[in-house]
Amino acid sequence: MAGTMDVIIREMTIEDYGQVYELWTEIKGFGIRTVDDSREGVERFLRRNPTTSVVAVQNGRIIGNILCGHDGRTGCFYHVCVANGYRKHGIGYRMVRAAMEALQREGVSKISLIAFKENQVGNAFWKGIGWVERGDINSYEFILNEENITRFVR
Repeated sequence: MAGTMDVIIREMTIEDYGQVYELWTEIKGFGIRTVDDSREGVERFLRRNPTTSVVAVQNGRIIGNILCGHDGRTGCFYHVCVANGYRKHGIGYRMVRAAMEALQREGVSKISLIAFKENQVGNAFWKGIGWVERGDINSYEFILNEENITRFVR
């Protein structure tokens, strides 16, 4: 791994999809949805949120990603990840800051995310950079598309 100073954080485009999907499939425990995380699903997401998702790139290779969108009042982070060999070098933090700044430019003042309870690395990261775990809410969902199955990378 070269130095982290030569890692560029930039907006994600649909042209990044192949490398981003490959990154997702390399991370143990990562949940990938069959519909939402398909090329078509990510393209639809990026059309709705063209400036808020980011990638970390080193020497032309994508080594980190955040899918980030908002509804006009609350931002949401999805699929926050950094390749295994690049963790603990501030890349995740830089991507978070870039996505937060993009949301602020769009007038969004709050961000939420979901981290699986068994994701010890992710939960430690969020707590370590000052995010607060909510204990005052319950999380609910209703499945509209039964074909959108989450598969976890083993």
